[in-house]
Amino acid sequence: MRSGTAFTQGLRQAVDNGPAWTVEAVRQVRYHVVSSDGLFSPDNTALLTGCPDVPMNRGDRRLVVIDENVDLLYGAQVRAYFATHGIDATVVALRADETVKQWDAVSRVVDAMNSFGIDRRREPVIAIGGGVLTDIVGFAASLYRRGTPYIRIPTTLIGLVDAGVGVKTGVNYELGKNRLGTYAPATVTFLDRSFLRTLPLRHVSNGLAEILKMALIRSEDLFNLLESHGAAVRADRLQGTSRELATASNAIIAESIHLMLEELQPNLWESTLERCVDYGHTFSPTLEMHALPELLHGEAVVIDMALTTALATLRGDVAEAQAERVYAVIRALGLPLWNDVLHDTTLLEDALRDTVRHRDGQQRLPLPMGIGRHRFVNDVTPAELRDAARLLSEHAGTQAGTQAGAAAAPVRERVSA
Repeated sequence: MRSGTAFTQGLRQAVDNGPAWTVEAVRQVRYHVVSSDGLFSPDNTALLTGCPDVPMNRGDRRLVVIDENVDLLYGAQVRAYFATHGIDATVVALRADETVKQWDAVSRVVDAMNSFGIDRRREPVIAIGGGVLTDIVGFAASLYRRGTPYIRIPTTLIGLVDAGVGVKTGVNYELGKNRLGTYAPATVTFLDRSFLRTLPLRHVSNGLAEILKMALIRSEDLFNLLESHGAAVRADRLQGTSRELATASNAIIAESIHLMLEELQPNLWESTLERCVDYGHTFSPTLEMHALPELLHGEAVVIDMALTTALATLRGDVAEAQAERVYAVIRALGLPLWNDVLHDTTLLEDALRDTVRHRDGQQRLPLPMGIGRHRFVNDVTPAELRDAARLLSEHAGTQAGTQAGAAAAPVRERVSA
């Protein structure tokens, strides 16, 4: 018999009151984020050899799940690329927007994987689309045979800078935003800004909201870039059509992704619940789901940020002049300050209670301090939320109705989802 002391690293046995074991293991995580514009140009081999962990060779098979809108624009090019390089690709087009981000969509992807007869160790699924599509495919891949590798190719700005670089997957359940999901990193995410050429400006703004989030909590320099070049970069769809725009676009994208990964890497599984990347995500999930399909994700996030900027102003953490700069940049990026769902402040209270439930009994609410810094608070009251909403309404003024109306354009109008 072994003694009651540890006999194997990570495994302990106790025998005092009958056999009992404790198992400890560390899961190693490794994933890649690779930039390569013109990914599906015939002479671009990044998709074949750009990631050493998932090379593709002539004669290989791949299951490709693509957003149906992206398929209309790029499907022929995608199919031709695989054919040119001798890859036997089965392409499945899927509708993917927030209104259908439900279990049924996951089931469709699982059915496709099962019909394909995927070899889960050697045939990663390829997901081509926006954040909704990559979330759905990532969730399905994480479930199929307890984990199948997948590759993300985001086609929206929010996919490039946010959904495409983290490890979370998920779909909505009832009125719960991403209530079902897993932590399942893609083996590699390929970032190709050329997809943004056909992205409606509203969806460019949607991604800029997540970039602005990182600026407000982590980097005054990034905020200054958005303040000075954000409107022009948005109009250019981050294509860098001039030297000045190329410099600004490259810096904005690279800095926002680096800051995001810097925050995510030491806390991928969210064991630490004070996460500054949760800024803008305290009230926005509730607002987004109640306003659906009126608000896109980034639009809900930026309204959350505008509200908490007003809250921080009332607390003295953000000066009035700084708040005005924040609101001006939000407008310049084509984003709303307000949505009429904010008139029902009980939703904000419900959102805060839900936040407390999933942040282990505390608010852990990140609030800005000036521009580029933040702190966490646990004492926000319903009265403060009402006052902040009232202050934001005053700042939004006549823009409230105009911008809420603009945000009401149907989600299905997106071109490159």
